[in-house]
Order: sequence, then structure tokens, then C-alpha cells
Amino acid sequence: MVERLADKYQVTPNQISLGTGSVAVLTQLIQASATIGDEVIFAWRSFEAYPIVTKVAGATAIKVPVTENKEHDLKAMLNAITDKTKTILVCSPNNPTGPIVKKTDFLNFLKEVPKDILVVLDEAYTEFINDPEAINGAIDVINESNVAILRTFSKAYGLAGLRVGFTIAQEPVIDYLKKVALPFGVSSLAQAAAIAALECEAELLQTVNALVLERDRTHKELTQQGWDLPASQGNFIWFDLKEKSEEFAKKCEEAGIVVRLFLNEGVRATIAETVANKRLIEVASQFRL
Repeated sequence: MVERLADKYQVTPNQISLGTGSVAVLTQLIQASATIGDEVIFAWRSFEAYPIVTKVAGATAIKVPVTENKEHDLKAMLNAITDKTKTILVCSPNNPTGPIVKKTDFLNFLKEVPKDILVVLDEAYTEFINDPEAINGAIDVINESNVAILRTFSKAYGLAGLRVGFTIAQEPVIDYLKKVALPFGVSSLAQAAAIAALECEAELLQTVNALVLERDRTHKELTQQGWDLPASQGNFIWFDLKEKSEEFAKKCEEAGIVVRLFLNEGVRATIAETVANKRLIEVASQFRL
């Protein structure tokens, strides 16, 4: 499995580390880079596991608010760096709000980050991106000494239940990671499924492309209704509903739609088959802000 990924991304096997899903690899990266008295910086709202795995490592979470457009505020994240900062997490596209981090912005950001700070670029949803301005870690920063690129087979490849994630980084980073990694964590069955998915990647990505078209159509129709939505590049749409989030989630549930509620913050609706997306659009059209 490691050799197959190394061949795909044109790196050595010593630059790849597997884990039981990207969350497991993320946990290991933070444990390898930060501990008690250290700080981990990330945008907020972003992936809900970030503060949890930071706390598990004994480090302090530094949450930097996203912009009004629900994008990473990279300038504010730079300003949050102190002599205690050991790790910075950047999620593109951002889960659950959706916007990408642009390549030019990320490269400029990286130039300002001290080289002894590990920057984790979480690209769990990267296959759903169709914006050419987005950062692509496997192309743009794969040779950076202080960057770890986080990927998963749980989203676009549909293997969430089998738990296969991995990171691409320079060998010194992988060496530190191996000291805290769980050996033999990814089962032989999961590895076989991931390899099979890679062999069928062209067909799988056709399904992803169809979903992206459906995402863009759904986003456009909701915007035409008057919704002010972030520009999502994931397989989901973020409704910034704040105190009305629970009410909207209940309306969706009544219509047979399962959404993810972030109480008093917002609702993330995953893009599904066309009939389900039409139902989401109908619920949204009847909801009063």
C-alpha cells in the first residue's frame, strides 16, 4: 500500500505513513509535534476533531476565527504564532464551511511560518475541488520540509468504514511520526480495498465529478433563493444559521433529510442524490430566517 501511494505521488516510501483514517494520522502528527505547554493553531469553525486531538496531546488549542466568508484567515493565523506554537492545521476545503485555501495565499503564508513549526495541510475533501486556484499539497508543497499533507480514502473513495488515511511528508517528519504511530493499524483488507480503489480511480472520479456538478447546481439554486452561502468546494454546503440552526435541522429531519447540526453555529448538508438535494432546496425555500 505504501509503495502504491509512493508511486502515485512520486515520492519515496519513506515519505508516506498510513493510519486508520485521516483522524488517526492527524492525532499522531500532533502527538509527534506538540505536548504540554505547546500550542496548536487552527481556524474555527473547522474540523471538530482538531480541538479534541490537541487536548489529547496535552497541548493548548488556539482557535483563529474564520473570515465573514468562512475562509481561513491566514494573516490572523500568522499573528497568532508564539514561541509556544508547534503545529498549525490548515483545512482545504474547510470542513464544515466549504471554502478552499488558495495556492498563492498558502505559499505566501508558508514563507512566513518558522521552519520549526509543522504545518499540516488537511486535504480530506480535495478530490471534490474544481477551483483551479486551490492549493494542491501533492503538487505545490510536497517538497517542503515542515509540511505534512493529510489525505484519506473515506470521502471520495467511499471507504469510510475501512479506515484508511495517510500523510505525505519529508522523511524526518515521517520518522517522528513513526515513534507515536500504531503499528499494523490498517488491516490487510482495508489496504486491499484502497489499492483496488486506486486501480479504479478514473471510474470513481467520474462519480465525484457528477457529485460536484450536483453540488454546484444545488448551491446555485439556494443562492437564487436568497441564501448567502460560502463557496463550497467539498461535498457539502454550509448554512450559517447561528441560533436558528436547530430549527432548520428539524425541518430537514421532518422532510427525511439527514444533516449535521452544529448547535447555534450552522448546519452542514451533504450533497447526495438529486432527489434528496431537491428536497433540501424545497425545505430551504420554505424556511424563514
